[in-house]
Amino acid sequence: MKYDFIVVGGGSAGVITAYRLAEQKAGNVLLIEAGISDEKREDVLQLDQWQSLLEGELDYDFTIEKQENGNSNMRHSRAKVMGGCSSHNSAIAFQAPDYDFEVWTEMGLEGWTPADVRPFYTKVFEKVNLELSDSGNACGKAMIDASEEYGIPKKDFVQGEYKESAGWFSLNKKGNTRHSSSVAYLHPYDQVPENLTVLTETFAYRLLFDSDKNVTGVETSKGVFEAAKEVILSGGAFQTPQLLMLSGIGAAEHLQEMNIPVLENLPGVGSHLLDHPEGVIMWESAKPVPAETAQKYEIGIFSKTDLSLPIADVMFHLGTEAFDMHTVPAGFPTAEEAFSLTPNVMQAKSEGTVRLQSTDPETAPLIDPKYFSDPEGYDIKVMVESIKIARKIAEQPALKPWIKRELAPGSAIQSDEQIEEYIYKTHNTVYHPAGTCKMASDDDVNQVVNNRLQVKGIGKLRIADASVFPTITSVNPNMTVMMIGERCADFIIQDHS
Repeated sequence: MKYDFIVVGGGSAGVITAYRLAEQKAGNVLLIEAGISDEKREDVLQLDQWQSLLEGELDYDFTIEKQENGNSNMRHSRAKVMGGCSSHNSAIAFQAPDYDFEVWTEMGLEGWTPADVRPFYTKVFEKVNLELSDSGNACGKAMIDASEEYGIPKKDFVQGEYKESAGWFSLNKKGNTRHSSSVAYLHPYDQVPENLTVLTETFAYRLLFDSDKNVTGVETSKGVFEAAKEVILSGGAFQTPQLLMLSGIGAAEHLQEMNIPVLENLPGVGSHLLDHPEGVIMWESAKPVPAETAQKYEIGIFSKTDLSLPIADVMFHLGTEAFDMHTVPAGFPTAEEAFSLTPNVMQAKSEGTVRLQSTDPETAPLIDPKYFSDPEGYDIKVMVESIKIARKIAEQPALKPWIKRELAPGSAIQSDEQIEEYIYKTHNTVYHPAGTCKMASDDDVNQVVNNRLQVKGIGKLRIADASVFPTITSVNPNMTVMMIGERCADFIIQDHS
């Protein structure tokens, strides 16, 4: 069958791009999603059930390559359901700070200033409902109070500006129902625009091209679909580069190794993998941790390890549970009543890769985040300092009644070298992979898309997902991915008007 536009991937951005193209009557639109529908799936829709989705039937549950410095036992959760990670995550909702877009602008990306992007966040929030996560959890209140006693002010987080502060997160939800891109833009499915066709459980195998390297369609598990105007990829930071490489677009040397004919030599495809590495410090609680919580991670603390920075460089999530998935296997104790802080490096510098391990489209790619590999050692320095900051917060009077003992890293681990070793063994990810199809200026050898999200050297092909990030956003990226979905639709409508 033939459509004007095909969007491959019904994730956080893809749903939005497809909906807006149909709503604006840009043409007939096909939205393809490999996963199932989220409609009437209470395990997906009920936000407090989000952890049950991890490593389950709706999770690709990717493994990673052995890490030289980091934790090789980590798994990367990616959603196999309409709405993508907005149907699968903890729904923490942030606009990226002005700082991030100022950096993008300094990299030569015209049209991505803070003033350029804010209207598209506004469009997202006209659809996606945000609510403050304040459940009144007493342990959470004590953590915010202790942060204030330490010197980190208590305040509501200002969207777009993240200096030192502690408070309750905004979540994209209505009551206990998550407000994913799918819920906000598509539900109920029987009322989507009549020019929008939604296909679930449809796996994209390869892109098809004419002799001038224009995309003409998509080969899928349910046959070939043709696109008269454009194809938009929204498979995320792992599967978008995988689909490009399977289609002959990527680093020529790697494609030749896989016996794939090279259509376009783009070395940036699958390079520049970015992520937020996440550490953990955990305490046994001296009293029961209250059960009242939206999703167990509803409080954040922004702090600085470098006081000269214009914004924070470390962000802590408070977990009102034992975050022991990697500490226990490494030999550290746990407890039934426990809480934790999970610091992450907001502007992480390490870069990894995504490569093919097979030409079978349904075989997972090889994912090597190369955690803590940046030449200056920035990421590990920030992480070590963050553990020290967390310990200072824990010493404050407001938290004293809550702490029985530090479980991990524990009192025996004090020196920088000891903390480093602990982090390498036990760190996790915040599940924020990005950057593998980098948006860049034309003089950047690793450019995959330009500032209008068009793939270099290929006609009628764009990307709208976190893979285009030139740098990782300083905060949880899901709202920025949605913003990119809005932005991509706007670019297309402009170009075809």
